[in-house]
Amino acid sequence: MGTEAAPLGKRAKRRPAATLSIDAGEPPEKRMERLIEESPVVIFSRSSCCMCHVMKRLLASVGVHPTVIELDEEEEPAAAPVAMMPAMFIGGEAIGGIEGLMALHLSGRLVPRLREVGALCG
Repeated sequence: MGTEAAPLGKRAKRRPAATLSIDAGEPPEKRMERLIEESPVVIFSRSSCCMCHVMKRLLASVGVHPTVIELDEEEEPAAAPVAMMPAMFIGGEAIGGIEGLMALHLSGRLVPRLREVGALCG
């Protein structure tokens, strides 16, 4: 019994892996707020939006796999946290659209910010 207590204590100190939970009864607004809080990088996107595609490609080029929420046009007014798509969040903070992402990237602050929130290793 005593030998099992030490490993359990060590495991308890480690930060648990991020997991996304699904609650079918949860309103869309609450679900989106929770996803923004739980995920290091979130993009609210439209599958037909070329700027959304550019954002996803830029993040993939630096090694990030964001949580992407594809919103169809009919879902957007009721559920979208931001009126304009794409909308991106890093570490729960609104970055904005492609302009915000490109500003971070061109200033050299994107990769450090992604490391800070745990979206990049190393």
